[in-house]
Amino acid sequence: MKRSKILRIYLSLCIGILSLQMNSQDLLTLNEAVQIALNNNYEIRLASNNLDIDSLSVSLGFAGILPRVFASASTNNSTQFSSQVRADGTEIELDGAKNNNKSYGVGLDWTIFDGLNMFTRYEQLKELKNLGEAELKSTILNRVSDVMITYYDLVQQQQQLTALDSTIVISQQRVELADNRFSIGKASKLEVLNAQVDLNTDRTLFLRQKELYANTKIRLNEILARDTKIDFKVDDDVLINNNLVLTDLETLATNQNPDLQTQLINKRIAELELKQIKGNRYPTITANTGYNFSDSESTLGFARLNNSRGWNYGFSASVDIFNGSNQNRNEKIAKMQLENSTIAIEQQTLTIKAQLNTAFQTYLTNVGLVDLETDNEEIAKENLDITLSKYNIGTIPTIEFRTAQLNYINAKLRLSVAKYQAKLSEITLKQLAGNLSL
Repeated sequence: MKRSKILRIYLSLCIGILSLQMNSQDLLTLNEAVQIALNNNYEIRLASNNLDIDSLSVSLGFAGILPRVFASASTNNSTQFSSQVRADGTEIELDGAKNNNKSYGVGLDWTIFDGLNMFTRYEQLKELKNLGEAELKSTILNRVSDVMITYYDLVQQQQQLTALDSTIVISQQRVELADNRFSIGKASKLEVLNAQVDLNTDRTLFLRQKELYANTKIRLNEILARDTKIDFKVDDDVLINNNLVLTDLETLATNQNPDLQTQLINKRIAELELKQIKGNRYPTITANTGYNFSDSESTLGFARLNNSRGWNYGFSASVDIFNGSNQNRNEKIAKMQLENSTIAIEQQTLTIKAQLNTAFQTYLTNVGLVDLETDNEEIAKENLDITLSKYNIGTIPTIEFRTAQLNYINAKLRLSVAKYQAKLSEITLKQLAGNLSL
C-alpha cells in the first residue's frame, strides 16, 4: 500500500511538471522556424555571400573590355667619373659628373580586339553568377527541408509523448484498481505487482521518448543557428497533401530542380570556354597612348639641360604562329569537357526521374497507411474502452486488459509515425521538384 501511494505521488508530480513545462514553452510554428533558418543558417549565409561575390564579378572591367588608365613617374640619378673626347680632339674629364633624369605622365592601354574573348569572358561571368544562384537555391532547399523534416519529427514525438502519457494514466488506474481488489481479498498480490511492473515499463518508455524529444529540439535549434538551450513546443497537426501528381512533379523538376539547373549552366560555361579557346587563333590588337613629361640634367656633355613633353600613341598586334600544338590540344579538351557536360545533364535528368518515381511510390504507400492506421486507432480505442469496462467489473483477466492497452498505444504510435512518414515523402517529392512550399 505504501509503495503504491509513493508511485502515485511520483507519477502525479511527473505529469504535473510536464504539463507546466509544455504550457510555459513558446510555440514555434513551422513558418517561423523556416524564416529563422533563412536568416541565421550558416550554410545559407555562406552561399548568399558567395552569390554576392559572383554578382560583383559581373563587370566589364573584370572581363577586360574597358581600357586601363594609369599614371607613372620615375627618376634616375647618377654621379660618375666622366671622360669625353670631342670631335675637335678636345678631351674633357670630370670627377663627380651628375646626371639627373625625371619622367612622369599618364597613359592608356586598351585591348581593342582579342578574338572576342573579352566578350566571351563577360558571358562566363554572367553564367557563374547564375551558377551561384542555383547553388544558393539548392542550399536553401536542403536546409529548409532539414527544418521541415526535423520539425515534423518533433510533432510526431510530441504526439507520442501524449499517447504514452495517456497510457500511463490507464496503467495507474489499473494499479489502483488491483490494489483495491487486493485489499478486499478479490485479487492476489501477484496481480498488484504485475500492474506496478507494467506501470514502470510505461514510465520508462515515456522517459526515453522525452529524452529523444529534447535531443531533437537541440538538433532543430542547431539547424536554426540559434542557442541550443532555447525551449519551445511545436504544433500538433500534420497536414498531408494527398493530391500530388507525378507528371506535374516531373515537369516542375525539369524546370526548377537546382541540381539539374546547375548541370545546364555548367554546359553553357563549357560552351563559352570552347569559344574562348578558339578565339586564341585570332590576333590580339592593343592601342596605347599617353602624355609624358621628361626632364634631364647633365653637368658634362653637349646638352646640359633637356626638357620634353607631349603625346605618344601607337598600336601593337600579336598572334601565335606555333605554340607546340597546344591550341589544337586545348580545343580538343574543351570539346570533350562540353561532351561530358551533356552526358552529366542526361545522367542528372534520369537520376531525378528515378528518385521522383521511387519517392512517389513511397508517398502513395504512406498516404494509404495513414488511412489504415487511422481506422486501426479507432478500432483499438473502442476495444480498449470495452476491455477497461470489463476489467473494472472483474470479468476479464489482467493479461487481456494489458494486451488491449498495448494494442491501443501501439496503434496511436503507428498512426503518428505513418503521418510523419507521409509528410516526409511529400517533402522529398517537393524538394526534388524544386518547389518546396510550406
